[in-house]
Amino acid sequence: MQTFNMHYGDTTLDFSINENNLLQIVKSNPFNLGMTEDEIILNSLANPIGTPRLKNIVKPGNTVCIVIPDATRAWQKTYKFLYRIVEELNNGGILDKDIIFISATGTHRKQTEEEHKSLLGSELYKRFKIIDHDCLDNDNLVYLGKTSYGTPVRINKLAMDCDHIVITGGIVYHLLAGWAGGKKSILPGISSYETIMANHALSLGENIGDGSNPLVKSGSIANNPVHKDMLEATGFVKPSFMFNVIMGPDGNIAAAVSGDYVEAHSAGRELVNKIDGVKIHKKADLVIASAGGYPKDINLYQSSKTMINMNEAAKDGATLILLSQCREGLGGDDDIKDIILNYDNILDREKSLRERYSISKFIGYYACEIADKYDFIMVSDIDQALVKNAHIKVVSTIDEALNIVYEKRGKNLETILMPKGANTLPILEE
Repeated sequence: MQTFNMHYGDTTLDFSINENNLLQIVKSNPFNLGMTEDEIILNSLANPIGTPRLKNIVKPGNTVCIVIPDATRAWQKTYKFLYRIVEELNNGGILDKDIIFISATGTHRKQTEEEHKSLLGSELYKRFKIIDHDCLDNDNLVYLGKTSYGTPVRINKLAMDCDHIVITGGIVYHLLAGWAGGKKSILPGISSYETIMANHALSLGENIGDGSNPLVKSGSIANNPVHKDMLEATGFVKPSFMFNVIMGPDGNIAAAVSGDYVEAHSAGRELVNKIDGVKIHKKADLVIASAGGYPKDINLYQSSKTMINMNEAAKDGATLILLSQCREGLGGDDDIKDIILNYDNILDREKSLRERYSISKFIGYYACEIADKYDFIMVSDIDQALVKNAHIKVVSTIDEALNIVYEKRGKNLETILMPKGANTLPILEE
């Protein structure tokens, strides 16, 4: 037997499994450019992909909107790079008074002054204010047309009134768009609620009973309608410049890409794959994963990122054991509670989701779909009553979870471990 440990809330949990059953531990790949975070940022700004330098794109007297992430993306360390972007604009002759910051809140709540300060950093905060995008403020939205998918594109008017839009953020795997970053600063970032929901509803198959679209998942863009629709909408906006960071396993900026929002993002996706795309030789009978500890396992909503990645490592009919404390229960809004608590089968949940799509409902639906597809056990503090109708079994220890699995399926189960399940994407070798 070999002992392992994984993060759970603010602590770690130990467990042992037979090493002969262990197929693989899915963990990020080593990656180091040999530069400090500031050197990485400056090098990227000095060597953009597909565009001139930002300071050479703008002209004195131009107005510039810098679209930045909101506080839910604090891990992107915006305070490390935003002042460098402002420096670049100032060097191009742009005055502070001609720069506005809009936070790409999408459907998220407004932020506190303290959160604004943490995003800008103390020095920029003295010079600028952040405007939180409001997806329901119809007076500050401008209609640009429809995509080929039928999505009506309404975008923040303050941003569109500027001569240049600079989009910023970070690139990681994303459950709907394939990868975050790039075009997501526009849709959902500064789009209307109607635009966001029409786009995200493409995450479902064409017909009732199809469930979630299998092409809509982390690391998938080739035929992903959510990604393609976002890209079309962003094409209406035509951002002048993009700056995105890629984080390493240590939580620091490992790389950055800038320039054209399509070409630079493509280069960034390759870097994410090098770091967090982990090749596996075969899928497993048993997948044990941690969401990564607090705050990534603060609730079930946040833990969905790990479920999606676990799915890529599991055989049909496998057992999943998810370590997720969920100190705040289900998370999300009333929609996730409704879809999980008020239905007892996956088809009725899907019908409800199609009748009135919301992101929170989809996250709840996806958790139920995973539990319908696999034997799903959570090591968690979440109340069993909250997930009973989703057919998710809740236990308090990993040993208890393993005993349930072994009694049902025997002990000789090929097993994959995912200690950083929210970040790492298993990729099955052809």
